[in-house]
Amino acid sequence: MVKELKALLARRSWMMNLLLGFCAYMTFLYMPFDMFLKPMAEDQEVWFGILLTGFWAKATEPFHWLIYAAGYYGFLHMKPWMSPWAALYVGQIAIGMLVWNLTDERGGGWPAGLISGAVFAVLAVWLWLARDQFTDLERQPSEEE
Repeated sequence: MVKELKALLARRSWMMNLLLGFCAYMTFLYMPFDMFLKPMAEDQEVWFGILLTGFWAKATEPFHWLIYAAGYYGFLHMKPWMSPWAALYVGQIAIGMLVWNLTDERGGGWPAGLISGAVFAVLAVWLWLARDQFTDLERQPSEEE
């Protein structure tokens, strides 16, 4: 199993593996906990920088779950449809970080919004520039074959 995992991870860059791992965590661990175990009164979801709580947070969780599941599948197999969607999704997170920092009472204002937004903007640009890496690994022979 370790050999297969190493072979799987060797077929993409370390950053793509990091994003794959994040999507796997969100898909298989965090989102099921968030959806099925977390009480509605504690639920929070952020969309485009706007914080949703309670019923609306719980109602929109399945969309986040689908996004993370699609990201997991897309990064696992490096599906070509991930470009431009991964870059666009991370780009909206960058904008959302700025909006949240400016609109939420816990936000840090312009400095925190610009810094956190810039981090995700850099990742979005990197994903955009890395679009040639999304080559559909299911259709390519592995190095062992």
